[in-house]
Amino acid sequence: MKRLMLAALIAAALAACTTTDTTTASAPEASATTATPASTSASADTAGFDAVLAGAWRDPKNVARDQYRHPGGTLSFFGVAPDETLIEITPGGGWYAEILAPYLRDDGQYVAAVWDDAIPGQPGYRYRLNKELRAKFAGNAAVYGTPDVRIFDPKAPVFGPAGSADTVLTFRNAHNWVADGNADAYFKAFFDVLKPGGTLGVVDHRAKPGTDLETMKKSGYLTEELVIGYATKAGFVLEEKSEVNANPKDTADHPNGVWTLPPSNDHDAADDAKYKAIGESDRMTLRFRKPA
Repeated sequence: MKRLMLAALIAAALAACTTTDTTTASAPEASATTATPASTSASADTAGFDAVLAGAWRDPKNVARDQYRHPGGTLSFFGVAPDETLIEITPGGGWYAEILAPYLRDDGQYVAAVWDDAIPGQPGYRYRLNKELRAKFAGNAAVYGTPDVRIFDPKAPVFGPAGSADTVLTFRNAHNWVADGNADAYFKAFFDVLKPGGTLGVVDHRAKPGTDLETMKKSGYLTEELVIGYATKAGFVLEEKSEVNANPKDTADHPNGVWTLPPSNDHDAADDAKYKAIGESDRMTLRFRKPA
């Protein structure tokens, strides 16, 4: 039923374009026993993901980043299904929301967990991105349905009633929690909101094994070991790794940290070609399970 609805949506509102997902075979911190390509993912709703990836509502600037963020392969690996309740943590201006909200529109529920705008003293970009996300959803129910934009206190995060979500996803956020010193609170909140057997999917910039904590805080890159440690401490079990977002060109030792690379491009203009050739960061992609 979901695929039929998506097909109808494409006929009415999608551009006649396609998006190709690519998987990189190796990365600085790959594990031969647990790292897997997207082809052995937990879910393979290729038709459903292709439908929303081709959506004319997607910002062309976001579509241009598909080559780095590999949304189809990533969501397949996390086992995202069209009839689940899914919470995305701090989705920013809505890069993944443009994909997830339409995908879950008819049979599921997309929840965007955002910082509480009423709490003063947060970085200014947080307020701006929340505004952009709400504007994206406003008056566009035909595409996005009725997403739940759910606020939380970053110092004491709670993402909903206990055991109410099937999946929690977070993209390139964990390094902020580590830098702020509240990563334990986030992972505990993920565990609490998920149903038994629920999935936690984490994507973040990957540091070389053995990188010290202070370097990670400054650079925005985290070791897989650190992230896995936070998750397992909260009660999760690491189910599988994927190399779908790996980038072996990224050495993870740039002068302005991960923000040196696209899309931030915090570097001298003379070095632009150098960093464009690298592309976006090397990223870990980890799937955890809350024990049933």
